[in-house]
Amino acid sequence: MPSCLKSTAFTGRYMRYNRDKEETVSLPFFGVPKLIPYIRKYVPWIITMVILGMFASLIDSAVPLMQRFALDNFVGKKTLEGLKVFIIFYVLMIVVYMIVNFFTTYLCGKVEMSVDRDLRNAAFNHLQELSFSYFNQNNVGYIHARVMSDTGKIGVMMAWRLMDIVWHGSYVIFCLIMMFILNWKLALWVAVLVPLVTVLISVFQKKLVKLNRQIRELNSTITSDFNEGISGAKAIKTLAVEDRIYGDFREDTEQMRSRSIKATHYSSLFTSSVMMVSSIALGLVLWRGGIITLNGVIEIGTLSAFLTYSLHLMEPIQWIVMTISELISVQVNVERLTRLLETKTEVADTEEVIAKYGGTFDPKRENWEELEGDVEFEDVSFHYPDGEEYVLEHFNLKVPKGTNVAIVGETGAGKSTLVNLVCRFFEPTEGRVLIDGRDARERSILWLHSNIGYVLQTPHLFSGSIRENLKYGNPEATDEEIWDALKKVCADEIVKNMKQDLDTDVGEGGDSLSTGEKQLISFARALLADPAILVLDEATASIDTVTEKRLQDAIKTVTKGRTSFMIAHRLSTIVDADIILLVSDGKIKERGTHKELLEKKGAYYELYMSMKTGMEIG
Repeated sequence: MPSCLKSTAFTGRYMRYNRDKEETVSLPFFGVPKLIPYIRKYVPWIITMVILGMFASLIDSAVPLMQRFALDNFVGKKTLEGLKVFIIFYVLMIVVYMIVNFFTTYLCGKVEMSVDRDLRNAAFNHLQELSFSYFNQNNVGYIHARVMSDTGKIGVMMAWRLMDIVWHGSYVIFCLIMMFILNWKLALWVAVLVPLVTVLISVFQKKLVKLNRQIRELNSTITSDFNEGISGAKAIKTLAVEDRIYGDFREDTEQMRSRSIKATHYSSLFTSSVMMVSSIALGLVLWRGGIITLNGVIEIGTLSAFLTYSLHLMEPIQWIVMTISELISVQVNVERLTRLLETKTEVADTEEVIAKYGGTFDPKRENWEELEGDVEFEDVSFHYPDGEEYVLEHFNLKVPKGTNVAIVGETGAGKSTLVNLVCRFFEPTEGRVLIDGRDARERSILWLHSNIGYVLQTPHLFSGSIRENLKYGNPEATDEEIWDALKKVCADEIVKNMKQDLDTDVGEGGDSLSTGEKQLISFARALLADPAILVLDEATASIDTVTEKRLQDAIKTVTKGRTSFMIAHRLSTIVDADIILLVSDGKIKERGTHKELLEKKGAYYELYMSMKTGMEIG
């Protein structure tokens, strides 16, 4: 096989693997049937690639015959008659071989990159449709490995690994055919060694696959540890646990080193064993071939061709074994990626809803009704998919259009759960959430999300400029509208004081801005969407006291006429809410206006007075 194909096909054998332990999988045809929807359109390329590969191996297997002809006709007969024709034919054969090799390599590259791209696009798009519960149950390192590492290995499998099997397999078949044609008795001495190679495969295969899985698992753990070491650098330094973090990382890398050395040990033993079998085959041909050549049964050219076939025959078998080992290993990648692609979101539109309102990537906006903003919880009970304890039980609440609802309570009381159910990030375990009098499940998720503005306690900004981030709220927004939104959240002066105002780059995740600045820009982004429902999840938690007071007036303006839900830690920000809910253990313990709740002198009163006292002491 051409060296360029061999080197490319076996680059980067051990790639990153997810930290969780995967079960051993055994998929038919190395999992290719599961990939058919993603490779169907590339079948013509793959078939052409296979045909060209087989043709190239046929040419390669014919080289010893040319050697035989030269020895028997030019050396043996001591004549140069016909040499020019021989040279021309040989050169033409090499030229054809180079052309075939070029197109085979080109097609392999196209198939690899195309399959890789399509699988990554499919995985990334599918992730956009999965519910929050999936991301709660799977860490970033796991998901990253599915989209980047697994798709890459599958792309290589569908191109270079397939080419290895085709080329080497057809080369072995062609060589055996030609050997039997030349001298079937001598060919039997070589063919009898093939079962020995099969035994070697069975001895080493299971151990190598097991070690490779362990190596990928450790590699994924190391990658995850590295990500945590970088993303959590501030926490590591403030907790002074550098030595502990480094110790864990060093332990993982040492295990990785140990397993890798062990795998190399077994691989070396396997390679040496195959080389030994090749040497035995060569010795047998020399022994038996020498005898029958001396007896005049075959000519020296035929013996030379047999020696070449014997020497080269075991190497392709070795490559086939190694490639099959790779393919067996890649089954895990196929299984993990297809498991992701087949994962059903726990929050999904029905077929009837999709038919009317469209899906996430093909919305039928012309059928979308205007969202008014009436919200009702009707006997709602809820527990998270990865838990059994109910966060909400038999919860009932009516929120008329334009109502400003404030939610307070202890951590874990169910405050965020309420708004997550309103936004349909999760579905109720029991009961219904009604939007404008209809079950939220009767209309599309995208319709609902397009009418909700959500400001998180820990806001996320995308890489790019402030203007680009704000336009995620409204792609058609003009600079005038952008400045107006910034002014409403008291962020206009902050942006103007930046070097490039709206064109200022926020950095990765908004890291070049303070938490408070990110929160204000996130607030303005939500307002640009002009949502019917506004959710503020601790939206003022990272804003200084002076800005907070100015922002409270802005909140009154932007929430007017909108249904809004405010999860608050600072009770001073919600004193003007239409209704305040004190949530505890998934139930509403108290409800009313700020004044009414203070007059009751219940749990809210105690919470408010304790915070007020704390502020006075501070």
